[in-house]
Amino acid sequence: MNKELYDIGNVHCVAYIHDTPGYRHSSDTAPCAAPFLLVQPVDTHDLETLDNQADVLTGLVGNSFVLAAFKVNIWRNDLSPWNAPAVYGNDTFGAGASSTLNFITEKLIPFLKEKYHLPENTQIIAGGYSLAALFALWSAYQTNAFDAIAAASPSVWFRNWTEYAEKNRCLAKFVYLSIGDREAKTGNSIMASVEDRIKKQQEILVTHNTACVLEWNRGGHFHEPDIRCAKAFAGCIKALSEQHFSYGSPS
Repeated sequence: MNKELYDIGNVHCVAYIHDTPGYRHSSDTAPCAAPFLLVQPVDTHDLETLDNQADVLTGLVGNSFVLAAFKVNIWRNDLSPWNAPAVYGNDTFGAGASSTLNFITEKLIPFLKEKYHLPENTQIIAGGYSLAALFALWSAYQTNAFDAIAAASPSVWFRNWTEYAEKNRCLAKFVYLSIGDREAKTGNSIMASVEDRIKKQQEILVTHNTACVLEWNRGGHFHEPDIRCAKAFAGCIKALSEQHFSYGSPS
């Protein structure tokens, strides 16, 4: 697996390239199945664990993929779909998600397709952890650019999110949801609603005929986010590869 670092404008990006045609196959007689393009917003802490996430993902799937992570500057603004009050302290949420999504669809994806010579039938998965996972979910309600969504411990407690999801339709083929079995055990009443909210999210997707699974992991919200992200992306790759979509727990 190759790892590359570069900047697109003022956005820092990290790409992990596993077994793509340009790196493995050198002749037309040995074609490789179309790789998967995985797109993930990250913060500084995520960057420190991306190597392990990529290694775990490689061990979980036998498919070619490009995992492209890009660093957001202000987490609570760049990934937030709309303005919302603070959950802890005085840090309110902004409304920068539209700008971030525009960067992904107009700059990042075209750049990656050209750089790695990705075929037209490359399937694209947006994913992330926590607020980045909610951003990925929200993005699938805005555009059909993503074939699947890998939402690891998404912030579905976000103000008015459930109401939004009920009134709108997810455009992705498949959504992978996950949560830790201790995430709801918190003194913060808003955060404590996450268990009920993620069950509701799955129910909404099923009602709207969007294939999805919900996986329960051990631990609280901050337990092994890199591994949870790897499992989420792997779940999406498996579902898209097999075209066998379910509406329950991962097999």
